[in-house]
Amino acid sequence: MRIVVVGAGPAGTRAVERLVEAGHRPVWIDEAPDGGGRIYQRPPLGFARTPEQLYGMEAKKARAVHETLDRLKAQADWRPETLVWNLRAKEGLLYTLSQGREHAEVGFDAAILCTGAMDRVIPLPGWTMPGVTSLGGAQIALKAQGCGIGRRVVFCGAGPLLYLIAYQYAKAGAEVAAVVDTASFADKAKAAPGMALHGGATFWKGLYYVGWLRKSGVPIFEGATPLRIEGEGAPTGFAFRDAAGIETIIPCDGVGLGWGLKPEAQLADLAGVPFRFDEVQHNWVPARDAIGRTPVRGIYLAGDGAGIGGADVAELAGRRAAIALLQDHGAAIAPAEYAAIDRKLAKQSRFRAALEKAFPFPKALAASIPDDTLLCRCESVTAGQMRAAADGSRAEGLAPEVNRAKAFTRIGMGRCQGRVCGPAGAEILAARLGIPTAEAGRLRGQPPVKPIPVMQDEAP
Repeated sequence: MRIVVVGAGPAGTRAVERLVEAGHRPVWIDEAPDGGGRIYQRPPLGFARTPEQLYGMEAKKARAVHETLDRLKAQADWRPETLVWNLRAKEGLLYTLSQGREHAEVGFDAAILCTGAMDRVIPLPGWTMPGVTSLGGAQIALKAQGCGIGRRVVFCGAGPLLYLIAYQYAKAGAEVAAVVDTASFADKAKAAPGMALHGGATFWKGLYYVGWLRKSGVPIFEGATPLRIEGEGAPTGFAFRDAAGIETIIPCDGVGLGWGLKPEAQLADLAGVPFRFDEVQHNWVPARDAIGRTPVRGIYLAGDGAGIGGADVAELAGRRAAIALLQDHGAAIAPAEYAAIDRKLAKQSRFRAALEKAFPFPKALAASIPDDTLLCRCESVTAGQMRAAADGSRAEGLAPEVNRAKAFTRIGMGRCQGRVCGPAGAEILAARLGIPTAEAGRLRGQPPVKPIPVMQDEAP
């Protein structure tokens, strides 16, 4: 049986591990030079910082994933630095580009997609300046290049990643000028019992990061409303209103932004997997059952690409999806093996629900982006142009959804294909039309999922 696993983060690594245990040699593809995913991203060879310095309290888990990854490379058809840019499930084919040069067609009977997630960003005035990145981008700079996005950095957004990255930067020696959290203390207090009950060590680690930052003198503003990033060509300050409504400007030369994560589910989309709007996560997620099966025969999903759950959930889900695949092809699996995984996944889903209540996505903030703010930086589409498209759609009786707005404005037609601007664009459209976010729809995936070079044979 031909099996392909896309992704070598926690989910992909554990999926391949289980498949190898069953005697299979899957094709294992990852876009990065090495595995580990974003959360356990490996630095270049010769990097001076230790895993403890890089991953903090997650160092032991990172080492375990890396050691498993290295052991499995020889037991799988390991293909790093390889982009899967298209997938056709009915034909059992996916198309890859290796190291920016070699195109290949890979056949499969079953595929486990462990494609991970990316930051969900709300554009602010000034967000396109150099020195402004997503929270994940700031973390990658620290892990993969050993540098920060600035000497004096403000981190703004909501969610556990906000405090983790601020902690990592401060521990690395950067000056964290402020943590600006759009979630209120009241939101967190209401959700705290559920997080404590179902979150276990993860919940207490989060409290430790916040406590450590406060003890270290890092200003933390909760219930804040970001206004703009000041500067000409580079950030000089971050402006926001605090919970009392007082406008404050924090001097800085770097800004990290992020409001949780969104699944990188373009390949699932191309495979024909239907999507649903998850009201808890306020995200579009591909349809799958609790163990990774999708409605499309031969396509399985695991990790954050199937719905945001974090690294621990990804490891469990990767192994569980591999077990489901093996069962679907006649393998006998002892119930005791997957029953324990199912219990852990169910508990983690309850923790995730509590977490989303503590750090809700501020859709009102996204809907109120000023008209002259660049929304789609690839195609230079402003928030005002998106609202004008909504007004035109309503006046002409056209379908009020983001793909129609795409035709009017070119939003999502650039390099990122709507990965960055899509969620905020949908909120603007929904608010203007007075409809729920889910009715505004989502930008559909298109091949190639990322830009690829068009190769031309040399003349003889």
